Amino acid sequence: MKILAIETSCDDTAVALLEIKKNKIKILADTIVSQAKIHEKYGGVFPMKAKMAHAKNLVPALLKVLSDYNIKGTEFPLGNLVSKSKIDRVKKILEREPELFDAVEKHLLYISPPEIDRIAVTYGPGLEPALWVGINFAKALSILWNVPVVPVNHMRGHFLAPLAESKTIKFPALGLLISGGHTELILAKSPASYKLLGTTRDDACGEAYDKVARILDLPYPGGPHIARLAAEGRKSKVESRNEFKLPRPMIHTKNLEFSFAGLKTAVLYLVRKVESTRLPSPERSKSGQGGWKVEQKEKENIAREFEEAVKDVLVVKTGKALEVNKVKTLVVGGGVSANAYIMKNLEKLALKFDVKFLGSSPALATDNAVMIGVAGYFARPSPLSKIKATGNLPIET
Repeated sequence: MKILAIETSCDDTAVALLEIKKNKIKILADTIVSQAKIHEKYGGVFPMKAKMAHAKNLVPALLKVLSDYNIKGTEFPLGNLVSKSKIDRVKKILEREPELFDAVEKHLLYISPPEIDRIAVTYGPGLEPALWVGINFAKALSILWNVPVVPVNHMRGHFLAPLAESKTIKFPALGLLISGGHTELILAKSPASYKLLGTTRDDACGEAYDKVARILDLPYPGGPHIARLAAEGRKSKVESRNEFKLPRPMIHTKNLEFSFAGLKTAVLYLVRKVESTRLPSPERSKSGQGGWKVEQKEKENIAREFEEAVKDVLVVKTGKALEVNKVKTLVVGGGVSANAYIMKNLEKLALKFDVKFLGSSPALATDNAVMIGVAGYFARPSPLSKIKATGNLPIET
């Protein structure tokens, strides 16, 4: 089975082409167009900016995937003109993305349809304006190429991503999905059967990373910058460790819920406390400043303690889930799983419980279309009219 996959749930435009035979997955072509530079000045993703960027990037991304695959031996010669009725249907579907329709009309009406069996597209969870662009593009391609569309749950994609790297998930499996929008513990009985065990009540851990990065005046996305600072902080001996102590929210609760908003706020108060030591209060008031910026070494210590707090919560909560659920594999997915320190500690936890530990390479840990193609293999096609963007789509759906 050959699957064309499309991912536009947030700020990465991704397209991939996969071939799957008897559960053996071959990535034929794959590309990701990042929007990080667009959203950097906002300190987070601006949904309508993301939507416009996806509309601009999708056709070039698809053409690149087709071209890359073409280099490997498959030709896409010019074909016959698509019928006017099909063009009218495509134009209607893309009426809210006129730039995308123009690109489709210019580049895709004259190429022969690639030999694919289905189109997999993310329909949730995520930013609905961004999701709709990918969904409508998938519908347009379905009409042009007479190929069915499979709606894919983005979080299932993160869970199944290790399969794309020839790794085997033994079921039942426990999944810890940690990203900018989600922190979830799930129980998977098969690639198509999931149960939510616990989720965050407010900020996801990846969102907390971005917000703490903003507090420390670091670029977006904040995760890699916080991780680098934390690594430096762990290298040095800290004489006054208690000075940078942060809470571990909900770590002692019996349930499997998470909360990271309070941790982010605690970092803000800590930074203000550190800043307040720079100048006597009257002088600071006269200058109109809120204090000097936090020094590099202090940033390292704060980042280290923040990451330790996140790690402690994730390890303890995942341990509680392993205690009450008999599983064969622990799968950790999502953008935060690219953090080597957190993964190292979760791997130790899996060893303690004698379960197999799986994660993805950094390239497949963050949002990508390969994981959507993998999840699309285990999903079913749906009528185009029933595929709708669902921003808060649960893992069970």
